[in-house]
Amino acid sequence: MPNPKGNPQNFGNQPSKELTDNLSFRVTKEMKQEVKAQDDPAQFCREAIQEKLDKNKQK
Repeated sequence: MPNPKGNPQNFGNQPSKELTDNLSFRVTKEMKQEVKAQDDPAQFCREAIQEKLDKNKQK
């Protein structure tokens, strides 16, 4: 039976990093609709957050 949480290698992240934690935050209805319209909403959010974290490290 497949893992319902998915496998880390399926999400384009580094193999050594497991996707074990959850993060919840509030957004507007419009933001939610735009994110849900993406092909892979969860991966879209992970990439957006990582881009911002990387940008902040460069400052």
